[in-house]
Amino acid sequence: MASSREYLTFIMEQLSETEGVSYRPMMGEYLIYCRGKVIGGIYDNRFLVKPTKSSIAMMPKALKEIPYAGANKMLLVDNVENKLFLKKLLESMFAELPMPKKRK
Repeated sequence: MASSREYLTFIMEQLSETEGVSYRPMMGEYLIYCRGKVIGGIYDNRFLVKPTKSSIAMMPKALKEIPYAGANKMLLVDNVENKLFLKKLLESMFAELPMPKKRK
């Protein structure tokens, strides 16, 4: 099942307090970027983020879910209503994530 455009719009509005957030469509789903780094994505109308030290610390009881077959588990963000929480989450994760490799 692909994610809906409505859910993407909702999540992007919730992330609007965070500088440099963007998305990219990918096979019916959406990758979410923070200042050029992939922080997670929207898969089957679920907002999932990469498991980093800070994301695990901020969401210790988060469910670990597989975004699609063959992928590594990610953390389900269930507090999507709280813009301040989402801003802190993304900003804390940003420092821990690598910049994407440049394509040749």
